Amino acid sequence: MFIVFKKMGLSSLCFLLSAAAFMAEPASAAEVQNKAEIQQKINNYVTKNMKANHIKGAALAIANNDEVFYTQGFGEQPDGRVIGGTTPFPIASLSKSFTALAVLQLVEKGLIDLDAPYVSYFPDLSPKDKRVRDITIRNLLNQTSGLNDKVNPDMTRFPQYQSLQEINRSLDAVRLAHDPGTAYSYYNPNYEYLALLVERISGQNFSDYLANQIFKPLGMSQTVNISSTRQINDNPAIPRGHYLVLGRPVSQDEPSWFVEGPAGIVSTAEDMAKWMLAQYSGRLLSPELMELYHEAGQMSSYGMGWLAGADEQEGRTISHSGIFWTYKSEEIIYLDQQMGIAMMFNSGLNMFVDYAAFTDGIVKIIHGQDPDASILNSSNLEIVMILLIIATIFWGVSGLIRLMRSNKSITAAKLIISTIGRIIPVFILLFLSPIATFIGGGRVLPWFGLWTTMSSLILWLAVLSLINIAHLACRFRLYYLSKKKKHHVIEG
Repeated sequence: MFIVFKKMGLSSLCFLLSAAAFMAEPASAAEVQNKAEIQQKINNYVTKNMKANHIKGAALAIANNDEVFYTQGFGEQPDGRVIGGTTPFPIASLSKSFTALAVLQLVEKGLIDLDAPYVSYFPDLSPKDKRVRDITIRNLLNQTSGLNDKVNPDMTRFPQYQSLQEINRSLDAVRLAHDPGTAYSYYNPNYEYLALLVERISGQNFSDYLANQIFKPLGMSQTVNISSTRQINDNPAIPRGHYLVLGRPVSQDEPSWFVEGPAGIVSTAEDMAKWMLAQYSGRLLSPELMELYHEAGQMSSYGMGWLAGADEQEGRTISHSGIFWTYKSEEIIYLDQQMGIAMMFNSGLNMFVDYAAFTDGIVKIIHGQDPDASILNSSNLEIVMILLIIATIFWGVSGLIRLMRSNKSITAAKLIISTIGRIIPVFILLFLSPIATFIGGGRVLPWFGLWTTMSSLILWLAVLSLINIAHLACRFRLYYLSKKKKHHVIEG
């Protein structure tokens, strides 16, 4: 029976349980009871996981077959307002699939050619790098434009761009990192160019286009598009964002960032459920374009605003995550099973928080399984980091005391070896940004983003670096004294 339940979709599970209870009570009552049981298990799981990861607030949307199966908020705002299914949250990069859809709608009308050069729609551009003229609309959608954060900074740019027109002019001066279509590089401004393209072709402001052609037709009345993260901070309806320091949530404004196109949508659980339903209802595009919309790209699994994948049991999937420094979102849609799950959080990217575990656990609950209870959560890992910091301080101070009391001489060779070993944490701390860029596939992160993502690691590296510098100062002092003593002995 467990194996059967494991392979069933949510609707099939509800139907069989309802049928089994038909003789005892009315089917509708049994179905409601079963649905309520599943929802309660989800509530318990999400609440427990939020507590383990120090997350203050979240919103959940689940779509199944042709219904909004569940929308729910968790936590409350500082003023006591309860977070619910209508509470707005920034969805960050989940916005890219909306921008891609807007482009494909215009493709369907014959107004945009996916394989036409982007600059053909903007004859006023005069790029110095001739390869810019080869960037196609498909390249921008698939993140294969040849642009990346190193050649044209995004998050680290100061001051930030103020309009789509302003960022478009950057193409005149930029030099591409790769030839278009030859390498995948996730780059937010690719979708800013696409948003401007939608404006140019449609003759509408990008926000108005989304509202008129996507939000309204889908009944997403609580969803809006913004251009800058400053509009998040200025909206009291949006739960305050947080980041974590040693497991403690710290309330913080989202840093200024121009996000129209790649990350500018603010939505609710109720509206995101409608959005996910539309992915398999055939209401968005023609069947041919809908299939293209959900396919992988030419160079990677990243297609048109989605990561396309396949699950052995569930079939085709499309997914995306959204990252701000004080907000996070996750979305996955099982196209063959006609089920979607989206979650939005008012805490940002953190190296010790597995946000995808929320959606993974919910899927298991829906399929009658128990979600994994991992001990690798923020609470436990932050305790480890606190103990590590305390142990480092104790080790460093005790070692420093021994050094200061020591009368042993130190050779130049020992001093060099000691210096090399103890300077490594200092260099890691100083060059943390390029190290993170290398690990993160070329994305250049601002220092505030590094701090919010890995504050515990940075604190430990800072403590270790200070202790090592103090140790080196003592060793250099001992070396100097030993040299001075040796000099006096020779003279005597």
